[in-house]
Amino acid sequence: MKPSTLSPPAVDGASSAVHDVLVQPLGRHFHSPSGETLLASALAAGVVLPSSCRNGTCRACLCMVTSGAVAYRIDWPGLSADEKRTGHVLPCVAVALTDLVLQVPGARSA
Repeated sequence: MKPSTLSPPAVDGASSAVHDVLVQPLGRHFHSPSGETLLASALAAGVVLPSSCRNGTCRACLCMVTSGAVAYRIDWPGLSADEKRTGHVLPCVAVALTDLVLQVPGARSA
């Protein structure tokens, strides 16, 4: 089953859901509250994901969602339609809609 990624977001500040995110191959989990970017949640939990611009344009944080769904905080992040369809994601502007599994080869523990 292909992962689902959505844009633009339907990020509801009233929601209090917290999603579990597994970062592979690192094997670390972190929790991502609704409305908080995956990058911010990871950093708060001591998981360092590659990043640079933090606004969805540089693609330094590009990784793959292998399970779960995300929404974006901006209308069109720096991803092609094909990349979005195949599960690529930019954690700096993506928020979790469900529990996720991310493939992030450059991730490390802080």
